[in-house]
Amino acid sequence: MIYLLYGPDEFARSEALAELKAALPVDLADLNTSTLDGRKLKLDALAAACEAMPFLSDRRLVIVSDALKHSKAGKEREELRAYLERVPPTCELVLVENEDVDRRSILFTYLQKAGEVREFQPRSGSDLLRWLQERAKLLNVKLDPAAAQRLVDYVGSEGRALVNELAKLASYVGRGNRITPTEVDLLVQDGQEQNLFAFIDDLSLRRRGPALRAVRALLDEGQAATYILFMLARQIRILLGVKELAAQRLRPEEIASRLGQKPFVVRKAMDQARGFGPGELTQFHDRLVELDQATKTGRMQAEVALEVLVVEMCKN
Repeated sequence: MIYLLYGPDEFARSEALAELKAALPVDLADLNTSTLDGRKLKLDALAAACEAMPFLSDRRLVIVSDALKHSKAGKEREELRAYLERVPPTCELVLVENEDVDRRSILFTYLQKAGEVREFQPRSGSDLLRWLQERAKLLNVKLDPAAAQRLVDYVGSEGRALVNELAKLASYVGRGNRITPTEVDLLVQDGQEQNLFAFIDDLSLRRRGPALRAVRALLDEGQAATYILFMLARQIRILLGVKELAAQRLRPEEIASRLGQKPFVVRKAMDQARGFGPGELTQFHDRLVELDQATKTGRMQAEVALEVLVVEMCKN
């Protein structure tokens, strides 16, 4: 049997692959599994792996990553397609593609007819929220709908990250108990907030290239440039408050209580504040206010204002 597992949902792909691996006898799985890299795949190496006799088992598993993506059109792809017809019944060949595939290629059209093709696209909307609640049941906890939405708001739609956070939340509330937005707020870090932290890290270290890329990444996540400016100003005010209170030798927990922030936010801000000299944070904030005013009066586009800010901050 030949399988094609493809699509950008890495966690779902990994679970499907794990199911195929689990079908092998546990004590013989390693002896009957071969893993090949499609970037440097040679047909003779693939044939050797597929045609090796299973050890004390009726079949073996051969896993090839990104073979479709890296196979060259023409002779190489045609030879690979021809070999797929000769894969012995004692072998289960699993072709794993980390991204979408070219559905017009001769390999894909053949696999659609002769193999089992599974596509893994990221879940979204109500489908994602239902999936989270089903995963919570597997952990013997209940996930409030509002908590599921809050978790997605913080983490995004990436399956592995969501499952990791859900496991942490389930461990915290205990078996049979309920996860509410309160627990999510307490334990889960806002992914967008972390991206903003990374952006400010780059600014504090005067890394113009990474800072510009960070801005574009935030925009690609769907954040409006005006919102990024607003959140950036908010974060700078946190840095100013942290810097002032840290000078009074207060502990991070005390600073967090004073500022109404989570302790991990304060610890991160304390590290970032050290990257700015005396008066720089105030100048940074004042310049943000000027640029914000320029965008609101139509004198400058918000996306341009962000890039101007990065260039100015990283010019030294």
